[in-house]
Amino acid sequence: MGSEGTKSITINVTGFKKFQGVAENPTEYIVNNLRNYVEKRGLPAGVKLGSCLVLETAGDGALPVLYKVMESGIPVDNNSYDEQVIWLHLGVNSGALKFAIERQAVNEATFRCPDELGWQPQQLAIIPGDGGLNQARKTSCSVEAILQHLKNKGHDVMVSDDAGRFVCNYVYYHSLRFAEQKGHRSLFVHVPLFFKVDEGKQMQFTLALLEAIGSTI
Repeated sequence: MGSEGTKSITINVTGFKKFQGVAENPTEYIVNNLRNYVEKRGLPAGVKLGSCLVLETAGDGALPVLYKVMESGIPVDNNSYDEQVIWLHLGVNSGALKFAIERQAVNEATFRCPDELGWQPQQLAIIPGDGGLNQARKTSCSVEAILQHLKNKGHDVMVSDDAGRFVCNYVYYHSLRFAEQKGHRSLFVHVPLFFKVDEGKQMQFTLALLEAIGSTI
């Protein structure tokens, strides 16, 4: 047991590279610039930014990299205090006008186009042992509290129960499963393209998102 009232929250963040139809992925820019942005503006006490990594927009072929990234985020020793590890995944929804907090991922991969490694599954169970394609895994993060925090900061954001069936949902499903096994938490948030919500506002949103996650753990 840690000292009463002491907590440490490490938020590891991932984004994605380009993919078919999206030549410049805003999440790649956000993740690559997030550390400097956070260093200038700061985070609440007890909350720190962990790894910031950009993933290939690919499913099965990119899994070894995803799991290597997630394994690297496990604290060497989290017995001395109440340490929480959060996996925050950012992806782009090219048709969106606002931010969306994804409440869940489903056990189905049906890619509308090939991923960046040429894979295009159709009605494939992401984890066959989990059951059917309708099986869902839900985040253990406080979605409604995070939503309210972000709205109070003036951000146009909603909660979504459908992360699609493309790479975003695929990565989220694996991350939620991994988080459950390791005692971590996982959350996926979709962002719009920059010409709909500009870089400055998206960086402000991401910082507010980190603060919201930290304040609701």
